[in-house]
Amino acid sequence: MLNGKGPGAPPPSARAGQEERAAARVAAVDRRLGDPTDPRGALSYAGLLEADEAGVLPEAGERALDELGLGADFVPYAEGGRMERLDTLVRVMRQVFRRDVALGLGYGVTSFMAAVNVWTAGSAAQRARLARLLTGGGKVAVAYHELAHGNDFVRNEFAARPRGDGGYLLNGEKQVVNNADRADAWVLFGRTSPAPGSRSHSVLLVERGEPDPATWRVLPRYDAVGVRGCHLSGLRFDDSPVPASTLVGEEGTGVETALRAFQITRAALPGMALGAADTALRTVVRFARGRQLHRRTVLDIPHARDTLSGAFTDLLTCDSLSLTATRAVHLLPEQTSVYAAAAKYLVPKVLTDVMRELSVVLGARFYLRDGEHGIFQKHLRDLPVLSLGHAGSAACQATLIPQLPRLARRSWFTGEPAPAALFRPRAGLPDLPYDRLALASGQDALSATLVAAADRLPGTPPEERAVHGLVLHLVDELRQVQDASRALAPRDRTALAGPAAYALADRYAVLLAAAAAVGVRQQASPAAGDAFLAEPAWLAAALHRLARRLGRPPADLPASVHARLHEEVLRRFHAQTAYDLYDTPLVG
Repeated sequence: MLNGKGPGAPPPSARAGQEERAAARVAAVDRRLGDPTDPRGALSYAGLLEADEAGVLPEAGERALDELGLGADFVPYAEGGRMERLDTLVRVMRQVFRRDVALGLGYGVTSFMAAVNVWTAGSAAQRARLARLLTGGGKVAVAYHELAHGNDFVRNEFAARPRGDGGYLLNGEKQVVNNADRADAWVLFGRTSPAPGSRSHSVLLVERGEPDPATWRVLPRYDAVGVRGCHLSGLRFDDSPVPASTLVGEEGTGVETALRAFQITRAALPGMALGAADTALRTVVRFARGRQLHRRTVLDIPHARDTLSGAFTDLLTCDSLSLTATRAVHLLPEQTSVYAAAAKYLVPKVLTDVMRELSVVLGARFYLRDGEHGIFQKHLRDLPVLSLGHAGSAACQATLIPQLPRLARRSWFTGEPAPAALFRPRAGLPDLPYDRLALASGQDALSATLVAAADRLPGTPPEERAVHGLVLHLVDELRQVQDASRALAPRDRTALAGPAAYALADRYAVLLAAAAAVGVRQQASPAAGDAFLAEPAWLAAALHRLARRLGRPPADLPASVHARLHEEVLRRFHAQTAYDLYDTPLVG
């Protein structure tokens, strides 16, 4: 296999050299994709915009990712692939997303979303077969969705009726399936029993050549506003026989498998999208430096300067929550259902707000579909896609709501803080324990990190005092969320909850983001390359913006906070490093 280890090889719990391999892989992907600002490059922004206008994925991009063997990044190390850590996969895909969200989704992430069902519940033979397919450059599509039932996929009607010979007969349609037309295999979520309830569905891994070609067809492609290059279509099956070997896990465990898989994909996808927001911020910084108004640059206008610093702060906050969600899959799998849902709900929402705020600075140019700033409007259209589908915003809130009363009773203000490794971006991790992912959690170590921070005495600098005051402010908010969660009526503890319960889930997600940022700053070490993260300025700004999001405007921040953030925005722009926790060196 690709890494020299056969399927099932027992690697160490946290093998040496993870960070070195991760940084090298990120750099290799960035180098191969090239400088997107260079119009002569095969994957320039101009070329990406041309492909988007034509409604196709950039051929040069798919060829480059083929050459990089990106499919192996979706395969666990134990199965012969490169995927040692979920946070590393996020960093790798961020390089693709910063150029083209459609290329990231259309080439690879769809395969990842399909594959995690098999890594979670598949047999050794299925995992080996899928690993060979992906490391060999193949693609897999995942088909949960039926438009008639939206996010309520337990009511899906697509049938996989058991046959007497042990196989299944497929009947029905799946809509809005990315890569349905060109995948080498499909992961299908189907009804294997007519009985109501969650035990009526199963997951099947069906290779393209298994059903009789005369019994199935690809449905017409959808014309989308965003990610226009993605192959969004569907599948229809009419009495299509497939063998018993297609069943993933036990019959009737499809809902459980899907919910475990969602924890992994919900944790990972938001962090990948930060690459697109990074490009948007970089584009607007470039514009603000060069655009003259009233004998000054736009960058000299206080509002514009504060908007850029605020966007940078929000990206760091989002990366903090994304980091803790992806690392929790390895370190706190029993609690991941909460953190993954919070990240998938809040990060796309914040990034959408960031894009809207940046568009004000860009002015009329954000409408342009070509030219130097054309990539901004493409990312503006593409990013909202991340809030849709089976793992969309409302579905993530519905995952959080039933767990709030349990957390309020069992965990908040009594649990132990999260382990330090949860917040260290470059620290090694054990293998992903798929079998320990729990469908619901009774513990929340992340919020306990926020509560513990309130007991720390503040330092003397004004930025430190600002951080401590904001932490106290947010801990009081958590107390109010706890009281409200305990008081939820039985109906408001379900997916049919009223607006107040959904608003409560929103407040809780914001508090988890604050806890993640606090933890990242506490564990940051200048010796490990985290000098800026070890400073209090960014955390003060992050907590201030989160408190405002909660509708409780705190006191103004010291002027030194804004000055330090503005300085770092420009430093990273000139140094060509990313607006993320890693300060990642970039090509272009």
